[in-house]
Amino acid sequence: MSVVAIIGAGVMGETLLSGLVRAGRSVGDLLVGEKRRERGVELEERYGVKVVDNVEAARRADTLVLVVKPQDMEDLLAEIRSSVRPGQLVVSLAAGITTAFLEAHLPEGVAVVRVMPNTPALVDEGMSAISRGSHCDENHLVEAESLMDSVGKVSRIPERQQDAVTAVSGSGPAYIFFVVESMIEAGVHLGLPRSTAYELVVQTLVGSAKLLRETGEHPTVLREQVTSPAGTTAAAMRELEDHKVRAAFLAALEAARDRSRELAEGL
Repeated sequence: MSVVAIIGAGVMGETLLSGLVRAGRSVGDLLVGEKRRERGVELEERYGVKVVDNVEAARRADTLVLVVKPQDMEDLLAEIRSSVRPGQLVVSLAAGITTAFLEAHLPEGVAVVRVMPNTPALVDEGMSAISRGSHCDENHLVEAESLMDSVGKVSRIPERQQDAVTAVSGSGPAYIFFVVESMIEAGVHLGLPRSTAYELVVQTLVGSAKLLRETGEHPTVLREQVTSPAGTTAAAMRELEDHKVRAAFLAALEAARDRSRELAEGL
């Protein structure tokens, strides 16, 4: 089994580490690059994994997973560049960092894969979109897929679609939480205890998501099944249409896509 090193032991880095361990990867084949000694000790005790500095992680790994903030990526690449070699796979989970940027800051011939994950990976229900760099072959893509499979589902996409993916699924959990938050507040306004409103809304969300996944029905069909003519749901849907909620979602996702582009251009 090839050695996988994760550089960046924040929330997403630990989430991936935890998922790989649960998926059956031997801790002997996993490394973590982390500068903070206290954090390293914590991870060693929790997972039994070896924690090393970033340069050693890059030198020893076959697959190197970079899970740092976009603004920290250039410094990290400068730090590890001399330890990275052709034949290695470098997988980046940093939003807005293009494969061209990675390739320009790494030795010629290094295979890179760009990943856009999202936070439901914390409960193994993440959605990750992956895109290949110019030196990436099928084996590299399969390896990247196997990494992200450990925390959810994976889809291959052309890199030109990554900004749209960031808007839809990368930022998507925040939109869902916003809707849930709004429905809970509405329930309280209508006279429900907050705990009851919370339970009703969250279970409705979980059940509706499961219904979508397991039936494979288009959401329009499922919505129409709930919406009786001149009924309560129809009254609510009319208000949502009058307030142009659908158009607001389109505008919001366009804004997120445009901001993703701006952040990439700023690098």
